[in-house]
Amino acid sequence: MVQVTIRNNEPLEKALRRFKKKFEKAGILNDVKKNAHYTKPSVEKRLKRAKSSKRVSRNARIQEY
Repeated sequence: MVQVTIRNNEPLEKALRRFKKKFEKAGILNDVKKNAHYTKPSVEKRLKRAKSSKRVSRNARIQEY
């Protein structure tokens, strides 16, 4: 759970900005999006393989130069 304590004489906007940074760094929103719907394990494997092959081909293109 992300918590931010408001310091003395600290504007609310500044505390909210700190909260947003902690929230993003904790990866809570990514977890919520990932668990929003069920994906079959076979689909997850297929997406993982496709992502990996794209990354490998991109790295190969970059190293050619």
